[in-house]
Amino acid sequence: MSALRYAVDEALSSLWRGRQSGMLSTVTIALALFVLGGFLLLTSNLQRLGAAWSSAAEMSVYLKDGVSPAERGAIENVLVSAGIATGREYVSKDSALTRFKQAFGDLALAVDTAGDNPLPASYEVRLRTASDDRANVESLAARLRPMAGVADVRYDRQWLDRLQAAITVIRGVGLVLGSVLTIAAALTVGNVVRLALHARRDELEIMQLVGAPQVYIRGPFVMEGILQGGTGAALALVALLTAFAVVRSRYLVPLASTIDISSVRFLPVELCVLVVVGGMLVGCVGGLVAARNS
Repeated sequence: MSALRYAVDEALSSLWRGRQSGMLSTVTIALALFVLGGFLLLTSNLQRLGAAWSSAAEMSVYLKDGVSPAERGAIENVLVSAGIATGREYVSKDSALTRFKQAFGDLALAVDTAGDNPLPASYEVRLRTASDDRANVESLAARLRPMAGVADVRYDRQWLDRLQAAITVIRGVGLVLGSVLTIAAALTVGNVVRLALHARRDELEIMQLVGAPQVYIRGPFVMEGILQGGTGAALALVALLTAFAVVRSRYLVPLASTIDISSVRFLPVELCVLVVVGGMLVGCVGGLVAARNS
């Protein structure tokens, strides 16, 4: 405990003496972890939203204006015979317009000035979400598209697949960019610790001559890196939480009618702890390398 207390006291004193360079390394670590945490936050929420949307997968069958009752009956027969629809709802042109105005109030005036109702009638079909139904859904969509009275068929799974592919790309970019910045942060910490070692080289030589344990000689510099890493990680989390709160309140809350914003959450506590531990580890590595090579 005495060695740990000595390392902490000496590290704090060293950080205060070299506070300008220490601030640089701390900000570098904070930036690296902010970028990495931002990508983690984005991909985790996109995955959560994607899972929620997948559990409520729908197919929208848009109808042409003037579709006849016989054509509608044929479309309904196909939907029933497919055996993968758990329910369906017919949405008339008027109902579609009412829903649009409720969801996008700012655009209601633009629709009103367009004259006739431009929105088509449609069937909203709720689908089973089992993985083995994928081929059946594609087959159903292929049967519906050429039918008389059908203007278009949209299936949620198509853009959900694109969303999953985008999440994979975003995660990969985040890991690469975060790794590069983390390495840069570790090198910055190492340089700062090396400067502190150089400033105290006479004192360290005397401690070595009198046989002081290495934990007292190198320990304060490793602890300096750990403190810088932990502080940088804490700053990154505070900045990330602030940015998340601003984005959520300013851009996501107005979309509450179209997305489930309760699914949009900050990083879990265990992941925040892991980010702090990761920052301390980065600082520890930088300080340890500088202390061993000096």
